[in-house]
Amino acid sequence: QLQLVESGGGLVQPGGSLRLSCAASEFTLDYYVIGWFRQAPGREREGVLCISVSGGSTYYADSVKGRFTASRDNAKNTVYLQMNSLEPEDIGIYYCAAVRYNFCPEQATEQWYDYWGQGTQVTVSS
Repeated sequence: QLQLVESGGGLVQPGGSLRLSCAASEFTLDYYVIGWFRQAPGREREGVLCISVSGGSTYYADSVKGRFTASRDNAKNTVYLQMNSLEPEDIGIYYCAAVRYNFCPEQATEQWYDYWGQGTQVTVSS
């Protein structure tokens, strides 16, 4: 069973930073587009951004532009989501998802992704 495992969530003060990790078992992420999604309490899950096989990012949430960046470390078979200047509006469960393709879709289409992690909680509070 191909699995993705997120980690790195936690409690941070407003203005703080977190780095989420998305690691894979049983397959290499080199050939997979990785999407990051989040679900705030009482809201539907939304797309945050996507990182392509070459490392380019497509942003789906305007509110994270300039604050969130994604990166890949193929040697560690891990994709990261660096989140800076965190705000209470960023609270939620963050998920990574993978699909074997080269390029990110223009829109955050959940159904496009084949594999999902279990999510990691991000809380922003003073």
